[in-house]
Amino acid sequence: MASPPVEVRRSARRKRMVSARREGDRLVVFIPGWMSAEQERDWVAEMVKRVEASEARRRSPGRNNDEALLRRGRELSKRWLEGRARPASIRWVPVMRTRWASCTPDDATIRISERLRDAPGWVVDYVLVHELAHLLSAAHDDVFWSWVHRYPRTERAIGYLEGLNAAAELGITGVDGDPATADEADGLPVDDEPVRATGT
Repeated sequence: MASPPVEVRRSARRKRMVSARREGDRLVVFIPGWMSAEQERDWVAEMVKRVEASEARRRSPGRNNDEALLRRGRELSKRWLEGRARPASIRWVPVMRTRWASCTPDDATIRISERLRDAPGWVVDYVLVHELAHLLSAAHDDVFWSWVHRYPRTERAIGYLEGLNAAAELGITGVDGDPATADEADGLPVDDEPVRATGT
């Protein structure tokens, strides 16, 4: 994957902090104004590396293809559902209008909407656990939810998906007319901070 275009913004203040964040398709690196051109180059390279590593950690291991998605589903079944949910297939499908995913228990097939391909991995994992739980209990009954709630980020993921739905319905793209940053567009949790490093 190619590195993103980078914009450097220097601060006139004597801050000793270097930070970076996504703004659209660009990575903006904030550095103290006192840094030399050589220090700037070094810090920009370091911050690009850190942001790319952070983004890679957040992505779902199943985002690449259907085979990886099935593998991830089987891993999650073993970890959270005692290995009892045994999907025949799990695949990415074109955007669904009213759902994030669906399951057909009769043939043990699961379909995940392409809308989630770039969602944080923990959200995709929740959706997979939710659909896998339908292989154990088809209805949204107490038995079903007892399986789903074994996944520790269930409530957080539900909130994330509700927020994503609300933003899509409202057409929200940024804050106070600002264009959305990639982090905002990806719906990163509120507690995720920009990548920061202390300058020397």
